[in-house]
Amino acid sequence: MLYTALQRWGRWLAIMLAALTFITACQTQAPEEGGSATTTAAPIVTLNGSGASFPLFFYQRIFDEYRAIAPNVQVNYQPIGSAAGIQQMIAETVDFGGSDIAMTDAEIAEVERGVVLVPLTAGMVAIAYNLPGLDQPLQLSRSVYSDIFLGKITQWNDPAIAATNPDLTLPDLPIILVHRSDGSGTNAIFTAHLSAISSEWADAVGTGLNVQWPAGVGVKANAGVGAQILQAEGAIGYVEYSYAQKLGLSLAALENQSGEFVAPSLEAGAAGLQEAEFGDRLRAFVTDPAAADAYPLVTYSWLLVYQDYEDAAKAEAMQALLRWSLTEGQQFSTDLGYIPLPAPAVAAATDAIAAMGES
Repeated sequence: MLYTALQRWGRWLAIMLAALTFITACQTQAPEEGGSATTTAAPIVTLNGSGASFPLFFYQRIFDEYRAIAPNVQVNYQPIGSAAGIQQMIAETVDFGGSDIAMTDAEIAEVERGVVLVPLTAGMVAIAYNLPGLDQPLQLSRSVYSDIFLGKITQWNDPAIAATNPDLTLPDLPIILVHRSDGSGTNAIFTAHLSAISSEWADAVGTGLNVQWPAGVGVKANAGVGAQILQAEGAIGYVEYSYAQKLGLSLAALENQSGEFVAPSLEAGAAGLQEAEFGDRLRAFVTDPAAADAYPLVTYSWLLVYQDYEDAAKAEAMQALLRWSLTEGQQFSTDLGYIPLPAPAVAAATDAIAAMGES
């Protein structure tokens, strides 16, 4: 049955990616026989993007919904990871990029056309595990999940795990640790949090889109990590919340800075995100929120667009798409497992969009 479930997941993911990558352009209506067309259809504008897999389900939905609003705008997005999305923006081989980590000043300086960072959605990174038979979620303390990813805790019935789960009978199983192998914004979010709560992690591993993992097996993309956890009993890894939801993965309640164990939820994620303050270029990070009701692994995800577009039609289409995504488009967030943008983020992003082309 597990193999059948994985087959279904594989088929579903393939169909989903194909639908997103090859969005069908809306066709113009042919004139009636014997007559002539009385209107001229707007020319098709194609916007090609690539980058983070974290916001994929949200992007898929809003780009599809926007097609009904502006049928002449065709949007294609490839979920190849934040690092690759940033590099393609620098190489100017795409019309826009996606990243869960805001571009640095040094990276932006490499782009002659300039870059505008637009926070377009927000979400959570969940720690997911595969331990059949448990009748309630695991509670993982800050020291425990840091030590698991450092490779220091290797068995599920380790006393340190049992200490925060006294009502659970933990199996005598080896921990199968799973992490991302590609350059990933999810990596950056997770390692920044681990660096904030563990000096040993900060000194030994650090933070980044790519790091040298001290233990575990690397798998590409959020979908790959989720599938690996699903099929391997004893596995644990980190995955974007919406992927974990779609796969039905078991998710740990994590100890936050206030000492409370909080499971990932949209409400807990929003509580954590409240502490993120926008700095220059709309960069905002919160690596360890302090609120008692906050889930500790939260982030914005940015759409990366150029300050200037050589094609005026593309510039206009991109601005219109972004304005709609920041307003009407936010209504699709919660059903997909994302956090709707707070009003200050929408206002700041709207101002940044209005300034496009004013270099």
